[in-house]
Order: sequence, then structure tokens, then C-alpha cells
Amino acid sequence: MGRPKQFDPDTAIAQAMEVFWRKGYAATTPQDLVDALGIGKGSLYNTFGSKHALFEQALRRYRDGQAAALVEILGEPGPVKERLRAALWLLVEMDLADPDRRGCMAVNTAAELAGTDEVATELVRRMFDRTEEAFCAVVEEGQRAGEIAPGRDAQAVGSLLLNTTVGLRLMARVAEGPGRLSRVIDAMVDSL
Repeated sequence: MGRPKQFDPDTAIAQAMEVFWRKGYAATTPQDLVDALGIGKGSLYNTFGSKHALFEQALRRYRDGQAAALVEILGEPGPVKERLRAALWLLVEMDLADPDRRGCMAVNTAAELAGTDEVATELVRRMFDRTEEAFCAVVEEGQRAGEIAPGRDAQAVGSLLLNTTVGLRLMARVAEGPGRLSRVIDAMVDSL
């Protein structure tokens, strides 16, 4: 009879997410994961199958948490431009408050693995699609409310907001403070 699992797989995925987020996929060793999760290699592989399978679950966990936070702010009541500004600031504030300056795990994964890891690329693509769709919906809401010019292509503006978000997340990794990031957010929102 096999021994029962001595750990919670859901907690292990959250802990693995932190390791992958801090180090990246390639630099994370199975030993790093074993040490962070406090389990043996056998348990790691028996539960998750492989380092890559655990990475996929960690990236999904990250995607679900980040997307929920962004969608929540965008869905709050109030002026659309202020919600957009608040959503962008939320991401920047999280990045600037992080002592490790990890940035966005999805953006980091895109930079590290896009084109070489089909599954990771698709997971990130879906996260970016979901973010862009949320931005597009808010832009359309702003157009209906008269806050954003109705002639603007909402899909194009959603893409621009996604691109701005990706750039902000990268810039925040090296920013000495919020100055430049604040200017980007203000210019983006004010351009609408």
C-alpha cells in the first residue's frame, strides 16, 4: 500500500508558481522545486508528472489570479477612463512593491519561451487575449457612455492597452520609481 501524500497539491502549485515567477522556467531546477515545496523528487514527479507539467499548472494559476484582479477593477462602477487608469496603476503598484521586481509572469514567459514552448506560448496568448477582450469591452462601454470617441476602433484600442500593459510590466522591473510609468499611464488614458 502506497504512502498517503504528505502535502497539498494546490499549495504546492502556488509555491511552485513563486519559484518559476522569480527564476523563470529554464533557471528553475527540480531541486529548487523540491526545496520550495518541501517534498521529495518522487512525490514531485508522481503528483505532477514533470517540471513542465507543474510549470503549466503554475502559469494557469498565475493567469487566473491576475486576470481576476484586472477584470474586477475594470468592472467596477464609475467613469471608464478612471477604471482604466486604476487597472494600469494596480499592475504598476504590484510590480513596484515587489522587492524581487519579478514583473509579470506571463510577460516573462513570453520573453523566455515564446516560439520554443508551444504550450507556454498558447497559455500566455490566451491570457493576453483575455486581457485585451476585457480592455475592449470597457472601451466599448466608454463609447456608449460618451467618454471615448465612438469613431475609435475599440479592438485596436484594446490591443494598444494590452501593449501598454506589457510595456509597463517590463519597465517596472527596472524603474527607480513611478515617474515614467505614471507618464505612460496618463498619456495612454488621456489619449482616449
